[in-house]
Amino acid sequence: MTAIKTGQLRPNIPHSRPTLGPEEARRVAEVIRSGHLAPGDQLQSFEQTFAENVGKGSAAGVSSGTAALHLVLIAMGVGPADEVIIPSYVCTALLNAVRYVGARPVLSDIDPETHNMDPDDAKKRITRHTRAMIVPHMFGLPADMERLKGLNVPIIEDCAQAVGSSYAGKSVGTFGQAAIFSFYATKVITTGEGGMVVSGSKKIIERIKDLRDYDEKRDYKIRYNYKMTDIAAALGSVQLKKLETFIRNRRRIARHYDDFLKDLNLKLPPADPGRIYFRYVVGLDADSTTLIQQLQKKGIMCAKPVNKPLHQYLKQKGFTKTDTVWRNSVSLPIYPGLTRGDADRVLTAFTKCLRGAGR
Repeated sequence: MTAIKTGQLRPNIPHSRPTLGPEEARRVAEVIRSGHLAPGDQLQSFEQTFAENVGKGSAAGVSSGTAALHLVLIAMGVGPADEVIIPSYVCTALLNAVRYVGARPVLSDIDPETHNMDPDDAKKRITRHTRAMIVPHMFGLPADMERLKGLNVPIIEDCAQAVGSSYAGKSVGTFGQAAIFSFYATKVITTGEGGMVVSGSKKIIERIKDLRDYDEKRDYKIRYNYKMTDIAAALGSVQLKKLETFIRNRRRIARHYDDFLKDLNLKLPPADPGRIYFRYVVGLDADSTTLIQQLQKKGIMCAKPVNKPLHQYLKQKGFTKTDTVWRNSVSLPIYPGLTRGDADRVLTAFTKCLRGAGR
């Protein structure tokens, strides 16, 4: 570890950070110099390459992961009087998308070991009005797709945190009727903002491509301004080429964290060959809030991996597993550009704070 001179401030270690380089800058500059910034050849190329990478059907690029969720719900015919099952332990994007189409969100509890949707709990939520389930692969760990598919409800896979993850040897995004991806600044790969829908159904993809843009249409119906620009698509194409390297680096950091923390009284992320470690989430035996605040004072930006469960926003009760996981979890920094020295600094500060708390 590099010696720090007296009085010199150490830079903070952020919780997340995009990994960008000269190639991304060059490709974006080329698009700018071309003068064609709107959706065009760059988007078409990114869509085709991305669908090939996932290994299913075709793809439609949009302006965000939330826009992808919104449009795929419309394309699958979900609307008022329908119910959509979603886990409570997610960000509000899922809740918003379901409400955008006028459907009723039905919350499900999670498996406390994986943090993914609990198939047994989801089964209890199915009614004659259930039209779909949105199944996230939380923190890059694939959900139990075999059991969830066995519920016989159309599945939209939420792969916002799981680009490159696999389940039973197949890429996530290939198990449901459709899958959505997010390319927000801190996601596995980024376009700044952006999203993608992948589906084996040409009808779904064609509907989304029609709905994402409202101009120069033969007829009128409500459409949206959800386009992905060629600048974003060019950036995404470069990032996609680096995906294997990104995942390899994430797994390397996770192994280093595992080796250092394995003998402590902590719940570490479950090992899984398909996991990509979008987040490295540690479970404590008590509320993680104070520990997170102490780490932030030391310049280590840790966080609760989900800001607040959906049932707490909606003032619903009965999600005890979600409540426990949310209260006791802390997410440590992990991203491809995190150096070994940064990781050591995270571990040193983390264990020091744990000892201070008597754990």
